[in-house]
Amino acid sequence: MSKEIIEFCAEDGIILNGYINKSKIKTDKILIETHGMSSNCFKSREKIIAENLEKVNIDTICFNNRGNGIVNFIKNKNGRRELGGTALENIEDSYFDILGAIKYAVSLGYKNIYLQGHSLGASKVLYTYIKMKNEKNSDLKYVKGIILLSFVDVSAVINNFTTEKTILYAENKEKENKELELMPYNSFLCPISVKNYLKYVKMKDTIDPIKLLNEVDVPIFMRWGNIRELIEQPAKEHSELINKKIKNDFKDINFIDGANHSYEGKEQILAEEISKFIVKIVKNEEI
Repeated sequence: MSKEIIEFCAEDGIILNGYINKSKIKTDKILIETHGMSSNCFKSREKIIAENLEKVNIDTICFNNRGNGIVNFIKNKNGRRELGGTALENIEDSYFDILGAIKYAVSLGYKNIYLQGHSLGASKVLYTYIKMKNEKNSDLKYVKGIILLSFVDVSAVINNFTTEKTILYAENKEKENKELELMPYNSFLCPISVKNYLKYVKMKDTIDPIKLLNEVDVPIFMRWGNIRELIEQPAKEHSELINKKIKNDFKDINFIDGANHSYEGKEQILAEEISKFIVKIVKNEEI
């Protein structure tokens, strides 16, 4: 295994960093991993996935997107700094981050790219794929599959947290030009700014995750845990329902028994299932 620290630019010039894990034998196949809310690229889950993919000669990029941590400074290639982190990021900017990672991988010679996202990172991957498809982005031809781990339906999550009181609080803060202040504790899954809170509230009635998932043309892999997972039904029922609703000829949708939202203690099982899925894609393309 060969790990290297990397730095590249998002499509809009924001500087991103992370690491690339290379197999012993040169390959044109790579998995790009996108972390979720307030997280980062240095999780054992991603490391274990990378180690398993190395065994089947697939490289891995794991990078910190602009939503890593709660609040931090992000810098663009011209040296200008701005606030980032989960509390303050604009989720729509995830398109620039993931597209930048794709272009970086292509510049290194990779022609078969698999996009993986965890939690909100899964939503970012799906959003990016659909936007690339709608814009007929030529780099989409390199994306051979998407892997969505603990995919979060933002509208369902918002419904569990919003009340008339919290919405009114946020709207009043907005009128006072205090959009960058954090919402009161327990207003959301993690600390979040007034600006982002209101953005998610407005998004919840305009996003149809099933419709978006059915616009995916490449193989799709989805997993959830069944302990403290961010879904409204038991994981078995949820995965069966999604399976019925997703019209994709190459799909693998299920849950991992005993796994929580982060797959703690079940990383190896998850990694093996992801590895098998990608190997099937490779074999299918070779036929």
